[in-house]
Amino acid sequence: MYWNRNTLKEKIKKLVIESIKKNFGHVDALDFSVEKPREVSHGDYSTNIALFLSLELKKNPIEVAQKIAEKIKNSSFEKIEAVKPGFINFYLSKDFFVKDIKEILKDEKDFGKNKNAKNQKVIVEYTDPNILKEFHIGHLMSNAIGESLSRIIEFQGAKVKRMCYQSDVGLGIAKAVWGKMKNPKLSWQDAYVFGTQEYEKDAKAEIISINKKVFERSDKAINNIYDRGKKWSLGYFNEIYKKLGTKFNDIIFESEVANAGKKIVENKMGKVFEKGANGAIIFKGEKYGLHTRVFINSEGLPTYEAKELALAQEKYKKYKYDQSVVVTGNEINEYFKVLLMAMRQIFPGLAKKTLHIGHGMMRLPEGKMSSRTGNVITFEFLLSEVENLVAEKIATREFLETEKTEVVEKVAVAALKYSILKQSIGSDIIYDAQKSVSFEGDSGPYLQYSYARAVSILKKAKTEKVKISLKKTPQEIGQLEKMMHYFPEIVEKAGKEYQPHFIAIYLTELAREFNNYYAHNKIVDRADEFSPYKVAITQAFSVIMKNGLWLLGIDALNKM
Repeated sequence: MYWNRNTLKEKIKKLVIESIKKNFGHVDALDFSVEKPREVSHGDYSTNIALFLSLELKKNPIEVAQKIAEKIKNSSFEKIEAVKPGFINFYLSKDFFVKDIKEILKDEKDFGKNKNAKNQKVIVEYTDPNILKEFHIGHLMSNAIGESLSRIIEFQGAKVKRMCYQSDVGLGIAKAVWGKMKNPKLSWQDAYVFGTQEYEKDAKAEIISINKKVFERSDKAINNIYDRGKKWSLGYFNEIYKKLGTKFNDIIFESEVANAGKKIVENKMGKVFEKGANGAIIFKGEKYGLHTRVFINSEGLPTYEAKELALAQEKYKKYKYDQSVVVTGNEINEYFKVLLMAMRQIFPGLAKKTLHIGHGMMRLPEGKMSSRTGNVITFEFLLSEVENLVAEKIATREFLETEKTEVVEKVAVAALKYSILKQSIGSDIIYDAQKSVSFEGDSGPYLQYSYARAVSILKKAKTEKVKISLKKTPQEIGQLEKMMHYFPEIVEKAGKEYQPHFIAIYLTELAREFNNYYAHNKIVDRADEFSPYKVAITQAFSVIMKNGLWLLGIDALNKM
């Protein structure tokens, strides 16, 4: 009997439960896990159920483990052993892994997918840059994480819509418009910095007035400047999205939900919201162990908070989602807690469907960026710096000039994305440019290089007419074949926990194992009866690496 990998752990659990009933009779509420052991020598799967069961049975845990193991018989296992202090280790058979490779080669494009979220509609909101401002490395963080999560959720069978929510009204926009009005030669980013600086000096009242006019669209001259800036911003962002491999299904602007947000708040006055200082309308978060936030300011304008309420409603009108995932920097985690609490009072159903994921900050050795002072690390600057490092690394390799330009950009983007995705979401990142472009390991380029190596081997096999075959197999299965088995489980775990780093770490370990295999084996050799098998596992490796890179939003390159 051959078990599909997606049900294997459940099948093992079922066998363990059956054995427990045979040995010890009825046992209540058996809740335990079957997991891949950290140590290779401890088998392919392991469970510690005997340690817990021994307490209930008042028996020696190793004796309990031995009795459970003795009663389990199945051809999928080479052996099952009980070890101290009470673990049961399962070793899968060689035949199991050979059939596993067949499944990888058969599925290819769909390998690793599951149906955990089948028929679910999920909207993922991420990146969210403000118009008239620079696209900085905080936006890069959100984009890399949001795009990867979108792909991982799609691999669980869900229908995913990618959405970007962009600020196109507010004080920051007014500062940029004022700066441009005062000095038309300034770039929009510089105009924002100039406006920010002058706001703190003598321009506060003037900029506040412009803010209201932008919101109301009541001044033709201001509208003209603003519209030109907005058009430029969207074109600027689209060029960046192309480089990052993101294509949004929808963009919703703050201006589209501002009035609706104001009405929602006003309609809940006295019930959810109350008057605060200077005539502002607030939500008293202290009632719920949180903090107070303003939803309509003293000028009568809706704040981000009010607009977010209308945004949730607008998203649902456009796309009747089962879940709305919102990816932002974790500096607004507390803000989001208050927002969701207010939303629970007004739209409890939408609040329940909303999941906020806060990510950490990317820092260079110089420290945290600050867009308010102009001391900001833009995406273009950082990408350019990394591209220069990549260009140096591949300077002696044979590429057409057009090929080299494309490879340099894709490898640089991979270096940046991997550096973000290899750590758990929420962790801050100190970006090391030199390490990020390494071809030696623990980097995006290393994964791309490993895939390109496999592609090169497969091309050689085709030239030398060594066809893929699993008819003749070595006496023992290696660690590479065993590691490939776990890819669907890793994808499933990443989906359940919303953590792309599980995939990044797995691919790095898998690539390391493949490169070790390559170093110790001549894969393409017509005189070797096992060469067709070696080519088969190289093909299987390439399938997993390509699918895994796609899940990280990284391009798999055929040549490096």
